[in-house]
Amino acid sequence: MDKATESNTIKRTDRELENRESKVKEWKPASSLPEFDQKAGWSYRWVRSALLNEPDNMNVSAKMREGWEPVKHSEHPEIQLAADPNSQYKDGIEIGGVLLCKIPTELMEQRQAYVDKATKAQTDAVDAQYMNQNDPRMPKFAEGQETGNTKFGRGNK
Repeated sequence: MDKATESNTIKRTDRELENRESKVKEWKPASSLPEFDQKAGWSYRWVRSALLNEPDNMNVSAKMREGWEPVKHSEHPEIQLAADPNSQYKDGIEIGGVLLCKIPTELMEQRQAYVDKATKAQTDAVDAQYMNQNDPRMPKFAEGQETGNTKFGRGNK
């Protein structure tokens, strides 16, 4: 090629090698429940306030006895919602039969410690009952139980 033709040639890259950045955000279906800014020191939970369009007062009152309290819309103005005229919680954030509630994180940690202790007690009781019927002729496997003389593979070399 001569110099005139060479200077007029446009150098192009294959489309497969081209890296295009999309300026449009990726679409994904909207979440049923809105995202919100969680404040430090509080744990949040959606509590069922209605089931099949019937109020579930027993569930809400049980959660409130545990220490949960409804979150007021004024505390989280970033949550966009249409007011439900039939809602029992006029000031609260209620969407589709669930009510946003909060509890101090310290209470949630105490609750988790209680649940962990109860779970361990039940697990220990089940393990003890299982091992209670152990026969030395046909020993049962228990987690953490090891015998030093069991060998696997080809043997010692």
